[in-house]
Amino acid sequence: MKQIWNERYREQEFAYGKTPNLFFKEWLPKFEAGAILMPADGEGRNGVFAAQLGWKVTSFDLSEEGQYKALQLAREQQVSLEYIVGDLEQLEFKAATFDAIGLIYAHFPADQKSALHVKLDTYLKPGGIIIFEAFSKRHLHYVKSDPKVGGPKDIHQLYSKEEITADFKNYETVLLAEEEILLNEGKFHIGKGSVIRFIGKKKAPM
Repeated sequence: MKQIWNERYREQEFAYGKTPNLFFKEWLPKFEAGAILMPADGEGRNGVFAAQLGWKVTSFDLSEEGQYKALQLAREQQVSLEYIVGDLEQLEFKAATFDAIGLIYAHFPADQKSALHVKLDTYLKPGGIIIFEAFSKRHLHYVKSDPKVGGPKDIHQLYSKEEITADFKNYETVLLAEEEILLNEGKFHIGKGSVIRFIGKKKAPM
């Protein structure tokens, strides 16, 4: 998997563009800037956007090539972020460290995704926010019809609203929706797709 992402990010062109995901761009400014964790941040378009808004950004991804491009983009935009190369299974952060987590197209292996969501939850402070957008199970139809739209072809790596509700059950749901959208993100997210969008606020322990 690491090799696949290194090959994708090795090209000079940014695979998903340099501008942030539109849902992330819409929602992140609604919250007071603090510390944000950006899993699977790839070439850094979303982490750099967060840094531009004054967030203290910690990004990570499997790909050294992604890290190189993200730090390049950060220099272009005159911001800084911490970018770690590693697998979430092995990475560890301090509990209750972050004010927000941005999960933008973070499609984890099918047999790990719920456990990794639970692990990420431990890093978020009570009252912290998750901003989530990823392909829904219905997206399988779209990617089979038009591979340019991108996304996993394994339905078990795709998401449902029920899975998100189960994985983030200790959250106040601000928004949870399955939507058909038109993607225009670089050359690997082009066309019509189906996504799950979730904004959740972590509840304080009882």
